[in-house]
Amino acid sequence: MKVIFDIQHLYYLPQYLPVIDALKQHKTDIELVAYKTDDNDLNRIVENALNDTQLTYKIVGNWQDALAHYLAQKADWIVFGNAVSDLEQLHSASKTVLMQHGVGPKSCYYDVSKNPTTVRFVEGEKRRANLQAMFPNGNFVDSGYAKLDPAINRTSLKLSLSALGLDENKPTILYAPTFYPSSIELFSANFANDFADYNIILKPHFFSLTKPRYTKQKAILESWSASENVYLAGVDEYNLLEFMAISDVMLSDASSAIFEFAALDKPVIWCDFYKLRWGYRGIFSFRFKKRIDESITVFHELCDRAASYQALSEVVANAVKNPQIKQSIRKQICDEYVGKLDGKSAERICDYLISH
Repeated sequence: MKVIFDIQHLYYLPQYLPVIDALKQHKTDIELVAYKTDDNDLNRIVENALNDTQLTYKIVGNWQDALAHYLAQKADWIVFGNAVSDLEQLHSASKTVLMQHGVGPKSCYYDVSKNPTTVRFVEGEKRRANLQAMFPNGNFVDSGYAKLDPAINRTSLKLSLSALGLDENKPTILYAPTFYPSSIELFSANFANDFADYNIILKPHFFSLTKPRYTKQKAILESWSASENVYLAGVDEYNLLEFMAISDVMLSDASSAIFEFAALDKPVIWCDFYKLRWGYRGIFSFRFKKRIDESITVFHELCDRAASYQALSEVVANAVKNPQIKQSIRKQICDEYVGKLDGKSAERICDYLISH
């Protein structure tokens, strides 16, 4: 059996790796396909990451090149992390998989299933039922979230605070904002000093560090990283899970990382304040609501909420001191939105691909 994994963006790879490891046990022929960008430094980072997997890989120029390659290869399965076009053509040669690269509240979680792949693996029965109701002809399988398997099974996680130049005796904050809508621009320029009693790991979305549109976010992040208690993860450090494992509390905004960190039974603080473009404010606020799925209301239960940067200090201190307060609600919500947390999600996906 041959399986190809389509890596539209490098941050899709951590979702794939546990499934790849499971498939290796069955001597599956595995290939990775990535995309060349206009950024030569980013291209080198992607190529280095692909080399690290020790798998066969191909770097294509664009989607049309990828499509031609897929049609020629006729693999048994092609795995995608996001929606793609030309599925009818693809299905003439191969079966297709959607493993959505995140489990967050953005409406795109659902929208990507408008054009159905052969199967979509879903995180939790509630999400599966919602998708089935929206797209009755789709094939949705509740597998759980494979990305979390290494953390649950305590495998393949190698980072330490001291290796990052941080203090092993301080509690550690992981700030993992998304690129839009983001809280980055509404944080104080003195963030590092305001939280000098903590280590701070900055793990922004891939786009915040690579897209010209978000250069202001990148500048803010780099200014904080000049402080000795702050570590800014580089573009090549694409696996957020590594940083989750060594952090005590996470700050985020409208990111699927909130569900991921909570699934590890650690406290999350929801930064419920965002820098919105003018087209998402005032009479256009409906656009913001459309972009953020109604499940964002779950954050009110799952997280400790900070309505402003000024509120963060007290909320962080309380979460670090009392990490167990929301333990039961974390378990209940993660059962619904992340699915089975038994460390066997990749095995379930692997078994399905082999048997179908």
